[in-house]
Amino acid sequence: MNPEIRELYQQIILDHNKNPKNFGKIDPYNHHAEGFNPLCGDHLHLYLHTEGDRIVNISFEGGGCAISKSSASMMTAFVKGKTVQEAETLFNRFHEMVTGTGKSDEDYSDLDKLAVLQGVREFPVRVKCASLSWHTLVAALKQPETVISTE
Repeated sequence: MNPEIRELYQQIILDHNKNPKNFGKIDPYNHHAEGFNPLCGDHLHLYLHTEGDRIVNISFEGGGCAISKSSASMMTAFVKGKTVQEAETLFNRFHEMVTGTGKSDEDYSDLDKLAVLQGVREFPVRVKCASLSWHTLVAALKQPETVISTE
C-alpha cells in the first residue's frame, strides 16, 4: 500500500478513536447487545432503535483499542438509516474484507471509509478488534439483550 494512503488511513482511524461518532447510550432503544474481545480487552454495548425493518438510531458505549473503537464509530455512522437486511449485507462485505476471504483484487469502495480497515487482514489478531462491533450488531438485531465474545 502506498505510504501516503496508509498514513491517511491511520489518521482516519485515530480521528474516529479520539472523536467517535454515535458514542453514548441512546434513549429509547429496542435492541441491545454486549460485545467483548478478551484478547485485546475491547468491550462495548451497542444500542439500536429500529422502526419496522429500518435502523433509525444506533450508538455504542465502551472502550478498547483504537481499531475497535474506530470501527464501531464508522459502523454506527454507516448503518444508521439502513434496513436490517442492508446492515446484514454490509456485515458480510465488511467481514469478507477484514478476514481476506474475498477475492484478492476485490474493490471495497462501496464500504466508503470502512475500507480503511482493510489493512487489519494483515494482522489476524486485529481482525477481532475490527469486527467486534459488527458481530455485536448482528447479535443485537437477531437476539436483543445478547452478550457475545470473540473467543
